[in-house]
Amino acid sequence: MFRHCGFGQRTHRLAAVLSLVLGAIGAGAVTAACGTATSPSVVSSVTVSGAAPAVGTSAQYAAVASLSNGTTEVVTTTATWTSSNPDIATVSAGGLVTAIAEGTVSINATFENITGSAQASVQPSAALP
Repeated sequence: MFRHCGFGQRTHRLAAVLSLVLGAIGAGAVTAACGTATSPSVVSSVTVSGAAPAVGTSAQYAAVASLSNGTTEVVTTTATWTSSNPDIATVSAGGLVTAIAEGTVSINATFENITGSAQASVQPSAALP
């Protein structure tokens, strides 16, 4: 019933009594004091953004999760990244996209079983002067 917050057994007994009293009047102050959420937020969508690199170069992509409580969370380093075609572009665990060949590829980021994607149109590298 209670999340351990580093307090002793006496504090937990006091919290239990307070919880019963406060619960009767609809207050959740005891559990809120430990930092627990009354209703956890879930990921509703993941947005992937970034500029397609030219062949032979790399570009950093970002992933942002939209949560059910209306907030957003940057999940670039915690998402799982994939490329729809590694022959055109690869993507690292941190979202760094490296262009291998010309073409169009989807760059995907998955966070808490929700996947977002962005199309990348890889162009040839610029000619050196």
